[in-house]
Amino acid sequence: MTADAPRTDVVIAGAGVAGLSLALALRAGLGGTVSVTLCDPALGRPAGSDDRAFAIAAGPRRLFETLGVWEAVAPTAQPILDMIVTDSRVADPVRPVFLTFSGEAEPGEPFAHMVEHGVLLRALAAAAATAGVDLRAERVSRAVPDVEEQAVTLASGARLSARLVVACDGARSPLREEAGITTVSWSYRQSGIVATVAFERDHHGRAEEHFMPSGPFAILPLRGRRASIVWTEETDAAEALLHLDEADILEQLERRFGYHLGRITLESRPKAYPLSFAIARNFVGQRLALVGDSAHVVHPIAGQGLNLGIRDAAALAEAILDAAALGLDPGATDVLASYERARRFDTVLMGVVTDGLNRLFSNDLTPVRMLRDAGLGVVDRLPGLKRRFIREAAAIAPGLPRLLRGEAP
Repeated sequence: MTADAPRTDVVIAGAGVAGLSLALALRAGLGGTVSVTLCDPALGRPAGSDDRAFAIAAGPRRLFETLGVWEAVAPTAQPILDMIVTDSRVADPVRPVFLTFSGEAEPGEPFAHMVEHGVLLRALAAAAATAGVDLRAERVSRAVPDVEEQAVTLASGARLSARLVVACDGARSPLREEAGITTVSWSYRQSGIVATVAFERDHHGRAEEHFMPSGPFAILPLRGRRASIVWTEETDAAEALLHLDEADILEQLERRFGYHLGRITLESRPKAYPLSFAIARNFVGQRLALVGDSAHVVHPIAGQGLNLGIRDAAALAEAILDAAALGLDPGATDVLASYERARRFDTVLMGVVTDGLNRLFSNDLTPVRMLRDAGLGVVDRLPGLKRRFIREAAAIAPGLPRLLRGEAP
């Protein structure tokens, strides 16, 4: 590293929700005693429109509330007040409900809110700028570790010296590849079709998940008489669906969703995203931590992908803040090992659960359908078990990082 390279404590590659949350948490916990540089070309582009929406669980919502971001998001966030699960074929005239969930993680606290992605990103970026995060609209092109620092090169050729580099640079993370960290991964040969729709009648905050042979079809409520559709199909079928005209797409939606909320209209043209599974064999390297999609990609069947990344950010922030309280280096081996211990089991478990659910429900064999429907019915009659599922999905189980409990960093 050249002697004149500016020094920073933490460089975060990637300004998605996880990267911005981590940057903001570090500044909130350590203030001016830590320098944080966040790099992503997206920071220099107009906000534009983002049609995706995500279910933000109660724990991550507490994190955003504690970091002062939720106030900017709340006016457009839709609480999920209850949820129903069915198991059927597209042609079935009746779709019996096998499982229901009330929407409270704690009394008066919904287990999740639907939040539009662009709204959340803009709120986080504004808060990060106000908090003094050094925002750079360029990518990290290279990071070379040494004993005491990472030599970071940006796309412009500018150089930095960092005590820790955090890879939030996506499922195909160049930094993870450069560090030689491999993944366990496979393709589902499915695509998730995403669109925003509007209804004639009010959804009353109800989320619906219809398990079908090709994959789950989820209707997730948004503010107003609107919803985000997450529609899983085999990849070839998804490509064909995207080429239909609007009337035919609406017909396909109505066949899957029904007419109980009246006429459906499209507010955005459907887009498809390939679905896959990937978990990094290590979540850390030399002065390197993987966060979000760079560490793991899971099936969206339980709506936990983005929430897992926020959990990563909370856990890494806590490990760094605890180390700083003892005067330790944020990129030290012990600090990163603490982060990996906090996140690896939880992530692998969620990956196994979502993979298993997708394989179980994307199946049209009659004996399998009978067994899984019986299982759903049993769970529906066990309120204690349902409550445990809700608390786990809401990220408010014991032992989680302080920020997820709504405590100051």
